[in-house]
Amino acid sequence: QERPRFVAYLNSSALYRRRGSAPHFQHAMDCHSSPTFLLQSYQTLALSVASAVTSFLSLCAGGTCVVNPTDLFCSVPGRLSLLSSTSKYKVTIAEVKRRLSPPECLNASLLGGILRRAKSKNGGRCLREKLDRLGLNLPAGRRKAANVTLLTSLVEGEALHLARDFGYTCETEFPSKAVGEHLARQHSEPKETSARKKMVLATKQICKEFQDLLSQDRSPLGSSRPTPILDLDIQRHLTHFSLITHGFGTPAVCAALSTFQTVLSEMLNYLDKNSSGKTSGAGDQQINNSSEKTQLRKTAEPQSKDGKTEKTE
Repeated sequence: QERPRFVAYLNSSALYRRRGSAPHFQHAMDCHSSPTFLLQSYQTLALSVASAVTSFLSLCAGGTCVVNPTDLFCSVPGRLSLLSSTSKYKVTIAEVKRRLSPPECLNASLLGGILRRAKSKNGGRCLREKLDRLGLNLPAGRRKAANVTLLTSLVEGEALHLARDFGYTCETEFPSKAVGEHLARQHSEPKETSARKKMVLATKQICKEFQDLLSQDRSPLGSSRPTPILDLDIQRHLTHFSLITHGFGTPAVCAALSTFQTVLSEMLNYLDKNSSGKTSGAGDQQINNSSEKTQLRKTAEPQSKDGKTEKTE
């Protein structure tokens, strides 16, 4: 609709009236703005779009679609939330692929349970057909490769949510101070204090090295697939643990180690306070003893003088 107006503006422009018309440019604009040319262009575009849509639908119906692993496969309601606060978790195609691959190799029944698919006569077949269109193979009669635990029923989003709640509860509710002081009181003798502090410091160092290792874990989770930092020899073992626990394992272990570090710090505080208190108490006792001796000496001197004077008299 705008092209004829633009051509009319050029034809009536003072620039072309002053310099004269450009025949070749005018002819080209007239050809491109003609109704016949526009109709042919629209028909060609419509045929191209229809051909693309038809080929895509035929590919999805009878073959494999080229999809992005981060695309959404479905949304699953949580299993652990209360009825008043039910939340849904997004499941990506990459997560479904992880459930079908080692170490779990879930079958159609277990995968349908995770995805909360209602049991029906052709439920497994429909799920396999959908997975086939996405390039994921789920053969009929497949046997699971790993033991089923309570974590198997959780999608990765809910497992990670559970790990975060567990870490928050450990940080805010675990009695780290009471436990640390109780453990320190078991070995609070002066001769054991120095050796005990060295043991606690060494334990804190080993625990920190373990925490640093787990913080570098780059196991795939959700829609993310980060680049590994650690050596592949250790990363594959951490990835195996993450796949078995659906992402719950490593954050939960990190939360437990952080709590353990807090307990060790409380033990050190108690040992330092106890050793300094005993040292100051021993010093005060020595001062008191010396003051008592000097007082007795002063009181004894007049008595001896009186005794000597009596004898001389």
